[in-house]
Amino acid sequence: MYIFAALKSHILMKIDNALEKQFEELGDDHVSAAEDTPLREDAFVLSDEEKIAKIQGNVNEIMLTLGLDLEDDSLKGTPNRVAKMFVSEIFGGLNPKRKPKSSTFSNKYKYGEMLVEKNITLYSTCEHHLLPIVGKAHVAYISKGTVVGLSKMNRIVDYFAKRPQVQERLNIQIVRELQKVLGTEDVACVIDAKHLCVNSRGIRDIESSTVTAEYGGKFKDEAVRREFLDYINIDTKF
Repeated sequence: MYIFAALKSHILMKIDNALEKQFEELGDDHVSAAEDTPLREDAFVLSDEEKIAKIQGNVNEIMLTLGLDLEDDSLKGTPNRVAKMFVSEIFGGLNPKRKPKSSTFSNKYKYGEMLVEKNITLYSTCEHHLLPIVGKAHVAYISKGTVVGLSKMNRIVDYFAKRPQVQERLNIQIVRELQKVLGTEDVACVIDAKHLCVNSRGIRDIESSTVTAEYGGKFKDEAVRREFLDYINIDTKF
């Protein structure tokens, strides 16, 4: 009986190690299977307040497990701060109620060239290690009769960034949303960002960044795409 139990334990440990290795490899390769952020059907059953209370308890347990003294003045408020940050700030983009309203306006001045909003500051979170992604997004579109307020482009980037993310998916979500808002396929987005899961752990390469792009409609044409890329490389620092 003892031999059988020991053998079973050994087999289960080997399976766990194999799965852990598989997930680590997938995480480092930034594999994602869907354009939509994977959410359970009951994602919004709990209120924000209930989620904060539950996460606070979980963070409390993690810190205790790590051996930290939560009676210390510097640490005792951390579980609550982390819980509120998760729900209301860095993962606030999971809640569709926070989606920015993107009012459009008639293109009365008949501007027919591309409009580019470059160097949009981007803060997101890698969904594989829950570490920061920090960088810039560059967004462009060609109007088909409507335009959107410039700040709304920044807000759309920020909304989709505020959730556990994969950079490729973030590109796609930004472009799909603007295509829907503007009623045109002619939208593009390039993101250049540093992933702290690469910069601060694992390989710890502090210099590398990741560049991804999503092109729709006319931006799939090489000449139009080149014009967009030339725009975002213009030095516009004041």
